[in-house]
Amino acid sequence: MKVLQSYIAGQWVGREGAQQLRSAVNGKPVASTHGEKPDFAQAVEHARKAGVPNLLKLDFQQRAERLKALAKFLNERKEELYAVSAHTGATRTDSWIDIEGGSGTLFAYASVGTNELPSGNVVHEGPAMALGKKGGFAGTHILVPRGGLAVHINAFNFPIWGLLEKFAPSFLAGVPCIGKPATSTSYLTEAMVRLVVESGILPEGSLQLVIGSTGDLLDRLDGSDVVTFTGSADTAAKLRVHPNVVRSSIPFNAEADSLNMAVLAPDVTPDDEEFDLYVKEVAREMTVKAGQKCTAIRRAIVPKKYVDEVASRLKARLAKTVVGDPSLEDVRMGALASLDQKADVAARVAALMKSAELVFGERDGFAPKGEGVAEGAFFAPTLLLARKPMADAAVHDIEAFGPVSTLMAYEDIDEALALAAKGKGSLVGTLVTKDPQVAARFVPAAAATHGRILILDREAAAESTGHGSPLPVLKHGGPGRAGGGEELGGVRAVKHYLQRAAVQGSPTMLAAVTREHVRGAKVHEDGVHPFRKHFEDLAIGDSLLTHRRTVSEADIVNFGGISGDYFYMHFDEIAAKESPFGKRIAHGYFVLSAAAGLFVSPAPGPVLANYGLDTLRFVKPVGIGDTIQARLTAKRKIDKKKDQGVVAWDVEVTNQAGELVASYDILTLVAKRPVA
Repeated sequence: MKVLQSYIAGQWVGREGAQQLRSAVNGKPVASTHGEKPDFAQAVEHARKAGVPNLLKLDFQQRAERLKALAKFLNERKEELYAVSAHTGATRTDSWIDIEGGSGTLFAYASVGTNELPSGNVVHEGPAMALGKKGGFAGTHILVPRGGLAVHINAFNFPIWGLLEKFAPSFLAGVPCIGKPATSTSYLTEAMVRLVVESGILPEGSLQLVIGSTGDLLDRLDGSDVVTFTGSADTAAKLRVHPNVVRSSIPFNAEADSLNMAVLAPDVTPDDEEFDLYVKEVAREMTVKAGQKCTAIRRAIVPKKYVDEVASRLKARLAKTVVGDPSLEDVRMGALASLDQKADVAARVAALMKSAELVFGERDGFAPKGEGVAEGAFFAPTLLLARKPMADAAVHDIEAFGPVSTLMAYEDIDEALALAAKGKGSLVGTLVTKDPQVAARFVPAAAATHGRILILDREAAAESTGHGSPLPVLKHGGPGRAGGGEELGGVRAVKHYLQRAAVQGSPTMLAAVTREHVRGAKVHEDGVHPFRKHFEDLAIGDSLLTHRRTVSEADIVNFGGISGDYFYMHFDEIAAKESPFGKRIAHGYFVLSAAAGLFVSPAPGPVLANYGLDTLRFVKPVGIGDTIQARLTAKRKIDKKKDQGVVAWDVEVTNQAGELVASYDILTLVAKRPVA
């Protein structure tokens, strides 16, 4: 039998078999954990001595390139992982969420790094703020890699996605990680990590793997490190108060199982398309991954007058769900991850049924399909009903982590909100409604106790990713019972692994630290127009002060004719005099265009294209007879490709009194020097 191995300090560790891991489908042995205890001191030292420096030899952009390459590598070998995933009881669709969802998350964070993070390893979280009256003292914030490691402890339900959705942002942030998957499905995580190691894409020390117990690993961490956890609320509570985690103030992020809800709004009737959308969503969340999702719908909250109709339609849909060996073509729901999990779900259903009634379950002809399934961890889709849920504490406290959901009846929208909040904090909730006003009332109130809310109607349904699908661009996590943590959310997740520091000093010093021009910092003027410099030759602070231009009435008239903008402030002398400005003023976009005319170098050159403006503000009006001047300064550089980079230019447009009238950043693609 295959003995799983830990990957510690660049070596695969473990030869002696220990705990036997069985197929969830037929109970046959798949692999075993190793009996040897990993050297966690060596693992931590390797992360610090090899992982951190190797990662910081790269910058955000380069690490993003590695993530993209790794995503492609894993996608090309996904069938190897699908074959192993079948032992977890997952259908092809279930495995797709885990396997291709994992590589998709790598792709998503590669894009975050490419598009939202700078070259280098310092993020300027500006803008800088003046702290003195004369402009010589300012302050800002920066984000830098923590210099420590991340320990990622994951649940059994998503052996691949669970690790990769944590690994991607921590890797991008320059933080090496030690991953610890749940033992029961660790054979799939190990198969994925073996492919990662085989790829050779990651710098040495970036990723280590622990099969089995974490032993004294958490005792060896310090305040530069991070611990993340996905799993039960009970285990999260224990880890959160680990003595060293508390003593060393180690950041701890928990994403725990929660009693997520879905509410059918009172405006939806059985004749509406939304009614069937609700039934479909609840049934899907009960059966995908056999209900083993931290985001699954556990509480289906419906108007009292429609509870029997919802129950009837759910029964009909669940009765058509074919359960069994996922390798069979017509099977739509597989097994729970293990026999232990099956026993746990059965015990929790029994506890729930002390106060709730059974609507659909094993008694309704449950017969898993396939050879040897009698030894598998199959559990019937189980629908319960709590007719008086406000008085039933159990249905809001006990989670059966399987294909189990409880219908709950409510009288009005206020009671629906009260029932939603009784989960004491959830990862996600869904509201099915066709009335925008219902959504406007419900969602802000429910958001206080839910990390994410899906509003589902017929318009959204065509493209909706569903109640239970965390997305890389949106935060994943919730308050209270759900753990109080946050994962994903685009660049937010990367920032969780960076250290924020306030920096004070002169604008010139702040510019040096942030690698970004700060208003008031010294600029460099060498007589060469900045637009004539190739990307490599351009330095932050390279600047041009343009000649001046006096704005005439003809300018305003001509711009109005070209643009079609005949707003009264530009053309009505009487109305303009009665306005707060007291005079006719130039179009803001004329000022923008005139400034470009002042600073653009018209001949062909390294600047290839202008592709946008950021932070545009029209600060003061420009009237007829006012004279404007622009200062163009290289603000920020991002090395994008072999032949070009992105340059953000700070533009200040002033009038004859030296007052700022317009301010913005212009973004350009700038060519690198031709290769000889």
